[in-house]
Amino acid sequence: MDRTGFENLRVYQLAEDMADLVWETVIKWHRLAQDTIGKQLINSADSIGANVAEGTGRGSFADNRRFAKIARGSLFEVKHWLRRAYKRGLLTESEVASFKKLVDELTPKLSAYISSIGKKLTQPEKL
Repeated sequence: MDRTGFENLRVYQLAEDMADLVWETVIKWHRLAQDTIGKQLINSADSIGANVAEGTGRGSFADNRRFAKIARGSLFEVKHWLRRAYKRGLLTESEVASFKKLVDELTPKLSAYISSIGKKLTQPEKL
């Protein structure tokens, strides 16, 4: 498939990485954990990238910003479910480190993306 505009966004690429890591992790859990925390975690992780993508296709800065904010809400939901999974002994230390790295990179980038929506790039003044 050819890439569209949203697929070139770093925040979207990080969201995909998060969703893929969540899937790879949850698929190894026992059935009860998959049916409870796992489904919630997968849905919220998938929602990050989906909302970034949908926002770029809406055609207005206001809609794009609104969907990007929903994506940020989904990221915070992922953080919640990761905390629950950790407390319940479902994550290895290696998995925790991998998730922390992604969350620490995605959180400020998503906030910066939201702030940048609709702002024109300024041209440097000519001397």
